[in-house]
Amino acid sequence: MVKNRLQNVLSSSTSKIYKSKKLNNANFGNFTHNDYQIFLHLVSKIGGVDEFGKYLQSEKLPKCYVLTAKEFSYVFNNNKDNSYRALKKAIDKLMKTDIKIEKPEDGSFCRINICSMAEYNKNSGSITVHFTDHIMPYLAQVKQKFVLYNLKEIANFGSLYTTRLYELVQEFQETGWILKSVDQLRNLFSVDNSFKKYNDLKKRTFAHACQEINDNYDMDMRFEEIKEGRKVVAVKFLFKKTLVHKV
Repeated sequence: MVKNRLQNVLSSSTSKIYKSKKLNNANFGNFTHNDYQIFLHLVSKIGGVDEFGKYLQSEKLPKCYVLTAKEFSYVFNNNKDNSYRALKKAIDKLMKTDIKIEKPEDGSFCRINICSMAEYNKNSGSITVHFTDHIMPYLAQVKQKFVLYNLKEIANFGSLYTTRLYELVQEFQETGWILKSVDQLRNLFSVDNSFKKYNDLKKRTFAHACQEINDNYDMDMRFEEIKEGRKVVAVKFLFKKTLVHKV
């Protein structure tokens, strides 16, 4: 049965990820799975609704957010010690990594720093992060071309590639399929020069990711290879459709 997923997510009281589709397809450099989970957990803290229930513009939203090891441990089913270490390591990645956002309409791109300051607070077991002005429009409650899902939906994934593919599926819930070139997949998974052979790329990233998604959800996730001669140039992902009413 086709469900109205967007309404279900909005009515849920759990933390939500709400970001632009451009950011959803961005290259996150050398982020580890923990780094990316921490980034998403921080994004879920951005509110964006005023006292009248209207979405606030990004410039009116706070840019400073705190994430504790206790919170991270609870959402991602991690033990406290591992959560402390993950938060501490993420500080360097959040400060050093700039996100590459492609502009497919003309082939250009931009690079955006995630935060202007990141602090590890040992006594409270937390990190404090100040997002940059440039990243906020991609993280705020964008009205069009956005991706929305509950943070807990990705809690059981053991791979960064699974999380990234699952996020991509959220863009195409009503179509039931996605077509991406091999180069686009390399960018999405931020592997660039790794897994140079296609079979290695498939095995280590999206083949495993499809299996892990199916292990957690009844999505019938699968893929077909698109070839030019003997060379695989693109991959078509197929999954169960979900009805999404625009709001």
